[in-house]
Amino acid sequence: MPAPKPVCVVLLSGGLDSATVLAIAIEQGFEPACLSFRYGQRHVMELDAAREIAVASHIERQAVVDIDLRQFGGSALTSDLAVPKSASVSEIGGGIPITYVPARNTIFLSYALAYAETLGATDIFIGVNALDYSGYPDCRPEYIAAFERLANLATKAGVEGAQRMKIHAPLLQLTKGQIIARGLALGVDYSLTRSCYDPAPDGAACGECDSCLLRKKGFAENGEADPIVYQTR
Repeated sequence: MPAPKPVCVVLLSGGLDSATVLAIAIEQGFEPACLSFRYGQRHVMELDAAREIAVASHIERQAVVDIDLRQFGGSALTSDLAVPKSASVSEIGGGIPITYVPARNTIFLSYALAYAETLGATDIFIGVNALDYSGYPDCRPEYIAAFERLANLATKAGVEGAQRMKIHAPLLQLTKGQIIARGLALGVDYSLTRSCYDPAPDGAACGECDSCLLRKKGFAENGEADPIVYQTR
């Protein structure tokens, strides 16, 4: 009888990056338990995508946690602030954009840490990226390294366990094109994913927010058509 696969927690938003990370975790021999969040995001339909991705990947455990970050505001994704739109990737600003949700990855990773402990897991996968991204401070290598240190100081598993808690960020140093190439090689069905920050009521992507522009750039670099639907202008 084969040995059971080690369990890991994968943060699954329903977007392109998290779908790729899920495929990588499976390829590496883990049994993923997926964790998604309904946090008051305007693009909440990404949770439908997360559910479809989990089903297509034969994931047995997918938890969805409700956290209402709208009560804090401070982001175009959790308030009525307009989502910035650009004509091209070159127009994406150099500073931290208004789509940054304060402390979001810290909140998500904290929940993932608690979930991992209850499952007896020591591995957490997150799809952050420090190259083709919008400049979010919680997507940097030093942030991931710092949170991993915290995880091993703040948990029973980290203090008493035989193995250290590990935060996996396999996309950290990849461009969006490289991420898509990796996912295509693993058979990721990107038609199931949703990346847009400001989708139409029918789910069509706006095509002009940072996330859409970076996504389209990645598919173009691979000579592939993006399989999702965009709004017509």
